[in-house]
Amino acid sequence: MRWQMMVAGAVLLAACSKENAEDAADPAVLANYVPPFVMSRLDYGGVVERRFRRLDVNHDDHLTPNELPKRLSDRFAEIDRDKDGRISNDEWSSWMLARFDQQDANHDGTVTSDERERAREQKEMDLPTPAEEPDNSATPVG
Repeated sequence: MRWQMMVAGAVLLAACSKENAEDAADPAVLANYVPPFVMSRLDYGGVVERRFRRLDVNHDDHLTPNELPKRLSDRFAEIDRDKDGRISNDEWSSWMLARFDQQDANHDGTVTSDERERAREQKEMDLPTPAEEPDNSATPVG
């Protein structure tokens, strides 16, 4: 019985892999491949914290207009809820998680490629990708 199960599994694997191998061998398919995007709210919370720390170049636990990426500079007043001229980690986290929640169309705690594309089509701001994060790795975080 065990031997029959192994043979059946091997046949299924061979059938699936032949189809996938043909697709994988096509350079056009490989050139246009976009990996799926899935991010949980919990994981995104960690991304938000790390992004705040990277943006806070003077390490004063606040973001000022000159520390924000250019694409967010016009949103400074929106993020700075208490209007003190700087963005605290709490203000940043609240704003970023609200953006995540807006993109999470089915409210399941994850944002998928489809939800992200829908947000782009509706001209909502997209979630940042690691490539858009500033590289402050040379600056020690203290």
